[in-house]
Amino acid sequence: MKKLLQLLFEHKTLDREGAKQALMDIGKGIYNEHEVTAFMTVYLMRSITIEELQGFQDALLELCVPVNMDGFNVVDIVGTGGDGKNTFNISTLSCFIVAGAGQKVVKHGNYGASSVSGASNVMEQLGYRFKNNNDHLRKEVEEANICFLHAPMFHPALKVVGAIRKNLAMRTFFNMLGPMVNPANPAFQLVGVYSLEMARIYNYLLQLSGKPFSIIHSLDGYDEISLTGDTKVITQDGEKIMTPWQLGKRMVNPIDIYGGNTVDEAAEIFKTIISGNGTWAQNAVVMANAAMALHCTGAYKTYEDAYLAAVESLESGKAYACLQKLITLQ
Repeated sequence: MKKLLQLLFEHKTLDREGAKQALMDIGKGIYNEHEVTAFMTVYLMRSITIEELQGFQDALLELCVPVNMDGFNVVDIVGTGGDGKNTFNISTLSCFIVAGAGQKVVKHGNYGASSVSGASNVMEQLGYRFKNNNDHLRKEVEEANICFLHAPMFHPALKVVGAIRKNLAMRTFFNMLGPMVNPANPAFQLVGVYSLEMARIYNYLLQLSGKPFSIIHSLDGYDEISLTGDTKVITQDGEKIMTPWQLGKRMVNPIDIYGGNTVDEAAEIFKTIISGNGTWAQNAVVMANAAMALHCTGAYKTYEDAYLAAVESLESGKAYACLQKLITLQ
């Protein structure tokens, strides 16, 4: 690691193979926590290159526990996190709305590193048991339309760095990697990013994948459709700016989508919204994100059609039924 750090401290970058080897070694536990912290800190001080990100992605996917979802055209909805906004669990709630609309979902997530409650925190609080048993996960997707992949159970490197990320409590390059390393290799992907620079990088990488995708970035800094301002939307067909009124019929205030101060509070907000008792603003935000994911799959001709499907999923109780079914399968 000393040679590697010296190289990086001299403002040099890694090629794809070098980046892959570095993260493979981290995943295998070769380096101590101080060395890994120093390595991660480099990328807090400068931007990551596309080659480095691809190398890190290669390493995580090579080391990961695979998930076979053959026969299911699944979607993942995931934000990079690290936007510092402490919203409620918008992407996770959106997953259940999408599932309630009949679309299979494999959600990939982790504990919050830079926020109070990540997807894994809230799923655990709701009674979901983390697992990497492929048959059980397929059963969940088949019967509840959704399963959850707790990232450290599938990625040894993420398990190794979990405590370090929590202690740093800052956005690291692992935030960037999360959406790119879903072990189920979803057919469709909605990715929320915290900056326009990351949107550009993801656009490049997802274009290479050849799969339908949507990248979203609220121009006031959220890694999701927040309805607090305009949203940049990038797909395989191009990019555009959409207003809160186009996406969710209204504009909301940042306080309307606050996520609470504890995991318990976050879980209570989640349960309130999924059971149909959310505020107008909370509902509008989750339905907008769910609609964008549904539209990404190509099952709906227009965003408006996808939005109506999201509304129906939440208001009819179908989204809540998917959650209840999922928990009974534990």
